[in-house]
Amino acid sequence: MTSFDDLLSQVPIAQIADQLGVDQATATTAVQAALPTLLGGLQANAAQPQGAASLLGALNNHGGLVEGEGAVDLHQVDVDDGEKIVDNVFGDEKNTVISALGAGGGTGGNDLIGKLLPILAPIVLAYVAKQLTGGGGAAAPAPQASGGGLGDLLGGLLGGSSNTGGLGGVIGDALSKNAGGALGSVLGGLLGGKR
Repeated sequence: MTSFDDLLSQVPIAQIADQLGVDQATATTAVQAALPTLLGGLQANAAQPQGAASLLGALNNHGGLVEGEGAVDLHQVDVDDGEKIVDNVFGDEKNTVISALGAGGGTGGNDLIGKLLPILAPIVLAYVAKQLTGGGGAAAPAPQASGGGLGDLLGGLLGGSSNTGGLGGVIGDALSKNAGGALGSVLGGLLGGKR
């Protein structure tokens, strides 16, 4: 079953806490705030044909990170690659996203979020790739993705459907718990094509 909780269960929170030098409660709060933000950014990109094609290409390179049940081994995560993913997903809004997440209660601030997003991005792509292929290696062919498979998967992970007109609201609701609605506005702008 594809769900946000399933994705969250793949994230090695204890390893992330150790690597970033924070307690597990802070790492958990930061991860729970950052994951929907990454998913929303990916969904915003996938909503446009060019972005969907680019995302599918990226998915083909990330399918192997999430293997079987249980958490990802953090030592296998390419943080430099994660930085490129974050830059691609959020573009000029990256610092705004980091600031909004960092301002959320218990997330550890901007510096922690800035280090966390590049760790999470490859995990999210690997999870999405695995879900699209049913656990296989390569991502689904482009026709399935452009037909809604990719958007529906991302929408399902966010708790909404890519076919609803209020997608920005869905993302805003998912994020407002952690960032006072600021991220909903940023991602709403991304979804509206204002990149």
